[in-house]
Amino acid sequence: MADLAARPRLLRPVRYRLRPGHIGAMTAGLILVVAIVGSLLAPFVWPLDQSAVALDQTRLAPSLTHLAGTDDLGRDVAQRAVYGLRVSLLVGAVAALVATVLGGLVGAIAGTIGGRVDRILMRIVDTIAAMPHLLLGIFIVAMLRPSLGAVIASIGLTHWLSTARIVRSELLSLRTRPFIDAAINGGASRSRVLTRHLLPHVLPRLALATTLMIPHAVWHETALSFLGLGLPPHLASLGNMINDGQGSLLTGAWWASLAPGAVIVVVTLAIAVLASHWRDRLDPRIRAELHL
Repeated sequence: MADLAARPRLLRPVRYRLRPGHIGAMTAGLILVVAIVGSLLAPFVWPLDQSAVALDQTRLAPSLTHLAGTDDLGRDVAQRAVYGLRVSLLVGAVAALVATVLGGLVGAIAGTIGGRVDRILMRIVDTIAAMPHLLLGIFIVAMLRPSLGAVIASIGLTHWLSTARIVRSELLSLRTRPFIDAAINGGASRSRVLTRHLLPHVLPRLALATTLMIPHAVWHETALSFLGLGLPPHLASLGNMINDGQGSLLTGAWWASLAPGAVIVVVTLAIAVLASHWRDRLDPRIRAELHL
């Protein structure tokens, strides 16, 4: 024991205990990798003609030929769900990035400058937060006309508020730390303090906020497409598929809505589990409690 204690920390044997949280994170990561790789390779492995219909194969039950059945136009539900997942992941990732950049910028300005600028920006945040996100998103899409870019803009412009608040509170807390006072007393400019001392502490939280926002953005895109405000109806989208499957439910063709709904639930749950595990690993207080 004395010899082990005398060794440098880097030379001590690493003991990694596999915990239930680690197993869940690895499972979620595997699901996410399969979903991303599968959706990216789909055009090369499983080409889809978006406008093709087969009226002689409508509402076929799941089988070896059609793993998730066919819809009311004879289109393969599993194939369209894979292509719809591509759209949802693209919209979720880009919209989350837009919201994080916008929220981080507003929070950085408010937390760094402070004073009247801080109060004005926070009142703007409170005003927008008082409006329902979905209604505000519908208004933005209606103004821009339904399209992929309009959906991304509606999500990004309505989901940056929490990020702005997190960045602002983190910067206000960091400004009271002794090392910030030392940097200012040493002659560092405000921009240098922000880029060299404040932002490095905030960037991990911004990355985590982006990851946690992706599932919410995917659900928001699905809701807009379900309401007919997303992509054109003939294009593969998970929201469009669920909307189209409503009529099939009345005829007993439950699989038309089950497949896209299951894809949304599984993928977003995997992202949420992976992000939650990452958050726990990044937080020093939680790591200390878990003895990691």
